[in-house]
Amino acid sequence: MKKTSNRSSRRPAPAGMRAEYRLDYSKARPNRFAALMKGSTVAVVLDPDVASVFQTAEAVNSLLRSVISALPQEVKRESKPR
Repeated sequence: MKKTSNRSSRRPAPAGMRAEYRLDYSKARPNRFAALMKGSTVAVVLDPDVASVFQTAEAVNSLLRSVISALPQEVKRESKPR
């Protein structure tokens, strides 16, 4: 009788996924950038045409704060903090 391997058999790759995309999670490491995301930080992806206008995150935040200050009070009250 032939012995079977102790290694678990690999599941078939999902349709359209190549074998080279199989990840070896035993070599995974913690996200070294996670500490940079403080508190309730939210990441937003800007479209390329919008991003080309701003040089820094501070410039984006400054403009957004000025827009928020120009909003009517009713609109500000409707938004709930996360």
